[in-house]
Amino acid sequence: MVVGPMKALFMDEISNGLDSSTTFQIVSCMQHLAHITDAAVLISLLQPAPEIFDLFDDIMLMAEGMVVYHGPRSSVCRFFEDSGFRCPERKEVADFLQEVSLYASGLSLIITITKKKNHHLTIQISAGYL
Repeated sequence: MVVGPMKALFMDEISNGLDSSTTFQIVSCMQHLAHITDAAVLISLLQPAPEIFDLFDDIMLMAEGMVVYHGPRSSVCRFFEDSGFRCPERKEVADFLQEVSLYASGLSLIITITKKKNHHLTIQISAGYL
């Protein structure tokens, strides 16, 4: 239960033991709460269903404690395609991102972060084998 004003809410693996319908309802509620109160809600999920993944505004993909991607959900596929990783047509984006993060954990990543006017972070990855 959320009571009172808040600017940030952190939720870790909230889907453990829940069916996808219940998880969808919780994430949808958190999305509405974030939009109405202008708060930041950070939710970590492992293998979210496509309809749950589509509720997120931004994605932060991490591998071995390093940020691989942080930005709009709508731009994540284009970002990885520009980096040489194309999501197959019949694969869900969340599943593709999990595979990319597993691949990235086997790479040496050099990450350059630049801030743009709209306060989104742009992350460029230079990769080489370990």
